[in-house]
Amino acid sequence: ILRQPGATTVRVVDAIKALIPELPAQMPQSVTLLAVNDRSKSVREAIHDVSLTLVGTIALVVLVIFLFLRRFVATAIPALSLPVSLLGAVALLWGLNYSLDNISLLGLTLAVGLVVDDAIVMLENIMRHIEKGEKPFEAALRGSREVGFTIISISTSLVAVFIPIFFMPGVIGLLLHEFAVVVGLSIVVSAFVSLTLVPMLASRFLKQEAPADHHVEQHGFVIRAFERGFEATLRGYTRTLDIALAHRAWVWAIALLTFAATAWLGSVIPKGFFPQEDIGQIQVSTEAAEDTSFTEMLRLHESAAVIFREDPNVLSVGSFTGGGGAQNTGRMFINLKDRKDRLPMKDVVEGLRKKLRGVTGINVFMRPVQNIQLGGRQSKAQYQYILQSVKADELNVWATKLQDKLRSDALFRDVTSDAQLRGLQAQLKIDRDRANALGVSIDALRSTLFTAFGERQVSTIYLSTDSYSVILEVAPEAKANESGINGIYVRSNTGALVPISAFTEVERTVGPTSINHVGQLQAVTVSFNLAPGAALGDATASIDKAREAIGLPSSIITTYGGDAAVFKKSQGNQAILIISALLVIYVLLGVLYESYIHPITILAGLPSAAVGALGTLMIFGQDLTI
Repeated sequence: ILRQPGATTVRVVDAIKALIPELPAQMPQSVTLLAVNDRSKSVREAIHDVSLTLVGTIALVVLVIFLFLRRFVATAIPALSLPVSLLGAVALLWGLNYSLDNISLLGLTLAVGLVVDDAIVMLENIMRHIEKGEKPFEAALRGSREVGFTIISISTSLVAVFIPIFFMPGVIGLLLHEFAVVVGLSIVVSAFVSLTLVPMLASRFLKQEAPADHHVEQHGFVIRAFERGFEATLRGYTRTLDIALAHRAWVWAIALLTFAATAWLGSVIPKGFFPQEDIGQIQVSTEAAEDTSFTEMLRLHESAAVIFREDPNVLSVGSFTGGGGAQNTGRMFINLKDRKDRLPMKDVVEGLRKKLRGVTGINVFMRPVQNIQLGGRQSKAQYQYILQSVKADELNVWATKLQDKLRSDALFRDVTSDAQLRGLQAQLKIDRDRANALGVSIDALRSTLFTAFGERQVSTIYLSTDSYSVILEVAPEAKANESGINGIYVRSNTGALVPISAFTEVERTVGPTSINHVGQLQAVTVSFNLAPGAALGDATASIDKAREAIGLPSSIITTYGGDAAVFKKSQGNQAILIISALLVIYVLLGVLYESYIHPITILAGLPSAAVGALGTLMIFGQDLTI
């Protein structure tokens, strides 16, 4: 069951669940209705996790504000501006017909740290005037006037960062567009709240009293320890600033080194697409030899399904073969137990992979299901690489060479393709002279073979509750192999029954069971998974090297498919996006400050921030992803 565009998964599933109790009454008693795959479960879990993260983020932000301000009333004012700003952003999202999902909640979580900045800047400046002896109302009025322009410039520059994302093309642009809207609206509402609500609350509830650092000893051990640490940090910063101002040449050198370090880290850090999620579902594809019969495939497929059912991490297994694919292929859908009752996804997959090595005669490919999947051809693994050519023989040869090359690379797992070139076929050779002598026409032979093996519908039985098709065909044992044709007779033009074996001969051959095309060109899709810890960027670079190593000719057209294609395209747009964001920020800050130099001064801090971000990712072994 697929939802319509614009519908939410959770609402669709709730409607289905409400309908399920009514369906068994309309079905035969021998039919059991079972929900094998419920995507709303992972959506609900993700939204719950992000919601908890959002609440935790707000709590940590409020705690940090209190540690610095050390006054409950002063802390309550920016703390109150947080929900007001977020609720205002949510109200605008509702008005723009957005829904709360993983992307919007992620944007709200990030916005928590951004929306509180304006309120803190405003409140701190008002408190500074109050501590000088001014009345709260006068302090709020003067303090808001002093930093009003600063708050507008901060908010404008933050919103400007997301402007290029609005014009970002492709699927990634569609995903990040919502993210940019959420963060941008939150920042705009936050600026409005900081310029209006915060000064009003400060003028009404703040009182004249000594600065917070004058009564530190009245607080507990934690506050005193924090204050001592803060004062030590401030003294260290003062000394460092004096040294920097005294050695400007060294500062320039360090700034250039920081810029170079940013470029170097950006080039060497492993790059991925989306982080691998653990939503508790695994999609499995099975494949046996191409000359495997359907009956044998059922047996082999079931031998693999047993391994999954017996695993202690598995909750349920949905298993089926055929279904539009080749008869030597099958699929399974695995639901895992709750996270608290099982191992992490990567450990589950590796454990199942080891167990399945003992199953012979069939290849099993596993792919953890992701919440965000960006299309591509149906394949047995997560990522695809497509080869196309007008020459079928040449295409198959080079596709095989590329697969062999990738299998020898430790970055890849489950390298396979959709080429089915050696399927078992039975060719019926007709002795036309002999058939004519026996009075058998080719049309009569064709009709007889279709009746025997083509599932010809010859009638329909109508009952009061249902209708049933009557299918004419040979017995199942006659379909087991080509010798079953010998027992079939054709009526001649004289009315006599003539055995097909009297004028035909059956010959076994091999050939493709399916021929795939992309854009009207014959194509082979090589699919692969990544080894644990491998990055998609490293894998695509390795594929490019493999092409050169095997000498892939120019007559073979190659493209990436699905997630890999979107990843490659996003890598090409990344530099343009960053440069566009920097230009927009520079222009807006130049207009606000009426200066060509001040925006550069502000932007000069970005390389050091990038070094911190990229360096942290490398230290913790994380990829640079979307």
